[in-house]
Amino acid sequence: MSQKTISIVTACYNEEENVLNLYNQVREVMAGIGRYEYEHIFIDNSSRDNTVAILKAIAAQDKNVKIIVNARNFGHIRSPIHALFQARGDAVISIVADLQDPPQMIAEMVREWEKGAYCVLGIKRTSEEASLMFWLRKQYYRLVDRISSIETIQNFTGFGLYDRKVIDLVRSFEDPYPYFRGMIAEIGLPTVKLMYDQPARKLGITNNNWYSLYDIGMLGIINNSKIPLRLAALAGFLGASVSFLIAVVYLILKLVFWSTFSFGLAPMLIGVFFISSLQLVFLGVIGEYIGAIYTQVQNRPYVVELERINFENSPSFPKPDAPAGILATSSS
Repeated sequence: MSQKTISIVTACYNEEENVLNLYNQVREVMAGIGRYEYEHIFIDNSSRDNTVAILKAIAAQDKNVKIIVNARNFGHIRSPIHALFQARGDAVISIVADLQDPPQMIAEMVREWEKGAYCVLGIKRTSEEASLMFWLRKQYYRLVDRISSIETIQNFTGFGLYDRKVIDLVRSFEDPYPYFRGMIAEIGLPTVKLMYDQPARKLGITNNNWYSLYDIGMLGIINNSKIPLRLAALAGFLGASVSFLIAVVYLILKLVFWSTFSFGLAPMLIGVFFISSLQLVFLGVIGEYIGAIYTQVQNRPYVVELERINFENSPSFPKPDAPAGILATSSS
């Protein structure tokens, strides 16, 4: 019986200060486990620093390290999922490059997988990031859980181990802009949750900004719930009912106090601005859903690869028949 393989996947962008440290820690953990072959796939989203040069130097000495270099920055959603689909392990572990996901947890994840878990997820118990940001994240997870049609996984960012069956099921969704965390909840296979305390980023600067956080936050809502759309219809009915009642009250007051009661412009202006603001909000919500549909029908590849390194040196891992990315050039 052939030895099983563990794949570790790391997406990176401008992480020159962290990739070597992460590689060393992962290698040490896998050497400690000892009973599996492993590959460590780094997918670089067209970094502007020395990340790729450092990775190439590592890959030249360690054929377990494989590199995919994207032709441009394809964003924080498409690039990681493409790398997951290139992994050939019996289990695939997703871990970020900034060392905020503790590599030491890999050994415990593998043990839980060996016991029969299809997913072993790292769940943040606490975080050394700004307390306000961590609180906002927790409130967001609670909101998504309340409005979702399925039971979601709170304080889960994607760090975890996934059995080959899970990765194949995620691939079968054929979603060009996937909300990976929601997919794991949707699949619903036996899962183990491991709590951890997230350390602060020690080196480098985070590449997350308010737009990327909004993007993934809105993606989580529209992929898991239709409630925002139904709120638009409910708000319309409610607004029409309130407007009708106010109109009746004004009519009665005018009939009773014909000579002294004045409508005034203030109530009309307030009502117009209120209804207009509601329309703009829900037009935006509807636009998010339409945008998601537009992304689906475009059917574009996740990424365009500029090059990939060390994949050809692993004959036990055949190239996929239909890769999710387009390879422009390749190197050994």
